[in-house]
Amino acid sequence: MTDEIDQQLIVALTEDSRRSLKALAQISGLSSPSVAERLRKLEDKGVLKGYGVDIDPRAFGYQLQAIVRIRPLPGQLHEVERQIQATPQFTECDKVTGEDCFIARLHVRSMEQLDEILDHINVYALTNTAIVKKTTVKRRLPPME
Repeated sequence: MTDEIDQQLIVALTEDSRRSLKALAQISGLSSPSVAERLRKLEDKGVLKGYGVDIDPRAFGYQLQAIVRIRPLPGQLHEVERQIQATPQFTECDKVTGEDCFIARLHVRSMEQLDEILDHINVYALTNTAIVKKTTVKRRLPPME
């Protein structure tokens, strides 16, 4: 699937998606055109799905982050999913197995805003919320071996 050089490029881009082809060439020991070709192939294979930036939500006034486990009431699964998708403060959501159907990450500016959003969801589901105190492991790649 990928070789050691591809993996070096992936790790380098994960650390800083704005790295230039020249910088990636220095890291990998390849020429810039060779790096560009490898990146194109990784994109074509779907290994690289996009490039992004890491933004701190606190810079926009979102002081609280919560993890919300959501268990839809009978017959409300699709409505709950629609509500989550329509609420921009939900920044991530996974549909999971087990008693809860969704585990979501929510950014809010205040406890009042959290209550308002959850009150709206609680019409269709039961929720269990934990406030994030600190992120000890930021999103990272799994081992590529």
